[in-house]
Amino acid sequence: MNSRQPIPVVVLAGFLGSGKTTVLNHLLAARGGTRIGVVVNDFGSIEVDAMSVAGQVGDSMVSLGGGCLCCAVDGSELDAYLEKLAAPVHRIDVIIIEASGLAEPQEMIRMLVANENPAVRYGGMVEVVDAAEFDATRARHPETDRHLAAADLVVLNKTDRVDARERARIETELAALCAPGTPVVGADHGRIDPELLFDRRPWTETRGQLSFEDLLAQSQDHDHCTHPHAAYESTEFRSEQALSPRRFMDFLDRRPDGLYRIKGFVWFGVPGHQERYEVQAVGRFLRFAPQPWGRGETPQTQLVLIGSGTDGAALLRDLESCREEAPQNTNPESMWGVLRYADRPAEDWGDVREPDGFEAPRAD
Repeated sequence: MNSRQPIPVVVLAGFLGSGKTTVLNHLLAARGGTRIGVVVNDFGSIEVDAMSVAGQVGDSMVSLGGGCLCCAVDGSELDAYLEKLAAPVHRIDVIIIEASGLAEPQEMIRMLVANENPAVRYGGMVEVVDAAEFDATRARHPETDRHLAAADLVVLNKTDRVDARERARIETELAALCAPGTPVVGADHGRIDPELLFDRRPWTETRGQLSFEDLLAQSQDHDHCTHPHAAYESTEFRSEQALSPRRFMDFLDRRPDGLYRIKGFVWFGVPGHQERYEVQAVGRFLRFAPQPWGRGETPQTQLVLIGSGTDGAALLRDLESCREEAPQNTNPESMWGVLRYADRPAEDWGDVREPDGFEAPRAD
């Protein structure tokens, strides 16, 4: 992971007892060489959750006590903690905020999107749901439905405590409550693959930009006892021919259920946009980041797609259809869909001009 790029900040939310801390502990244990900064948002004066994870994260542990993060009126306290974690000396790759079970995750999202620190960026929201207490949780907390609607990825935890019929019923209800296309990942004891949320670095800390081979190596799990990647399939796509930005955005808009994660680099070759675009998709969350090519590097698209029950051959066919034979003749306006999700200042967009009603880039 390139340390010069903004550090993604992932919100881990869910009501009391859903298993957020269990999920967090598993992510920490299975992180490989990735350096994770943690902000634990405990509700109350005794920080039980903080103590349970502190032994694993050491000096990169930051705990907020005495209330919810979202209760800070201007978000200045959260900004200060993120600035501390993002300091280059820590070499943090990803920051996870474990929200209090009584927090309003939408407020956290707003604070993160509005954060002006160039060293961090919003990286999506994960909502943890207790399968065994699903109906009871919704009865106690009607706001559950609102939280689910804001999630980019839902972890249906404690699936070992319900039978197949009950799980299917809950998944059907979640599909109706969540935004269209939001993936639901089943888990027991909080075991989900970290690759669904962030890139794991090898224990030998690679410096500089990861190669495609590195990405492929990270997308495969070699320890099925500690990393439950056996439940997922990985599909790799490479093309030295540029992709059509419009066709690629169409592919992303209609990506199938079960495709949880897309990561890599895309080359569009459109006039004024010759750089490569890093793409990170976690569930519904989508972000592009333009980057210069390395010296002597051949422009190409390199993608890893991770999901469950996906048709790898069909995904490859869809991506093949995105190839563009003459990118040099492509209208720069075709990049509008991509730039909507790019963390690039509008004044740096080259020849592109905003049409009427065009929205500034956003990370949701």
